[in-house]
Amino acid sequence: MDLEVRHLRALCAIADTGSLHRAARQLGVAQPSLSTQLKRIEQELGGALFLRERTGCRPTRLGRVVLGRARPLVAEMHALVTEARAAAMDDDGPQLRIGSTASRALAGWLRRLRARKREPLLQMDVSANSLLRMLADGRLDVAFVHEVEGSPLRVPDGLRLRVLVEREPQFVSLPADHPAAVHPVVRLSELAGDRWMVDPTVDGEWDAVHRMLRGAGISPRVLHGDYHTAASLVATGEVVTVCQPTCQPRPEMAVRRIHGDPLGVRLLLAARTEAELDSVYPELSQAYQEVARQAPGYREWLEEAGV
Repeated sequence: MDLEVRHLRALCAIADTGSLHRAARQLGVAQPSLSTQLKRIEQELGGALFLRERTGCRPTRLGRVVLGRARPLVAEMHALVTEARAAAMDDDGPQLRIGSTASRALAGWLRRLRARKREPLLQMDVSANSLLRMLADGRLDVAFVHEVEGSPLRVPDGLRLRVLVEREPQFVSLPADHPAAVHPVVRLSELAGDRWMVDPTVDGEWDAVHRMLRGAGISPRVLHGDYHTAASLVATGEVVTVCQPTCQPRPEMAVRRIHGDPLGVRLLLAARTEAELDSVYPELSQAYQEVARQAPGYREWLEEAGV
């Protein structure tokens, strides 16, 4: 096995994150695949590069030697790719690499950018921290991310942030025939007997939902799964789940405010320069306002809040 730049990049990711799980997410690969790759690299080099401890991975003496040579090579390759992409943009027209967590504002944002002749390339990820890391590494130009209340994002040095919404209240989606759905505002106590579905891969989401439910004095049954699956299960009456206030109700699914607004997120736009923020923020703000007005419950909330 001959070592390639991708192998060196994997070693750097493991060292930087201190965890095979976090490194796999950063690299966009499955953890078992990264573990297998690491074992092959160690076999090729003749020794262990990391100590696997309960708290994570720590470089061995051999690992530190290898990392000392690997980092400059990875940095050089990163610079080469960045310069090549810049040259390609000059030849083929400007392309904007956008990273984003899920949002109904995305479609309107992309449409507005295309109208300005900025062709967007979109990278979706449930992990805001992963998108910020990609932005810092030069793999994205801007990132639109959600910061869950109580779980601050790990913002790499050198990034610029602009707040789109300081605190967006999170609503709840529940079956349309649920007894609590007859009210425009739902108390968590009315949902104590329901199963809740939470996506644990969303940074900070499970901790925040757990705090919210515990604060209400309830301990419901919780299922883990992505929010696309959750929407289907809500529609069939299996679960309830938190959702963004811009979420549109459907005949089989109601979207309601939670009494007291116990859960919120901050919406952020990130880039490496203020100029890049300036170039895309107005379109994002317009797109968000558009979907906010289209969501009846959220529109009423905004009017009551005087926003």
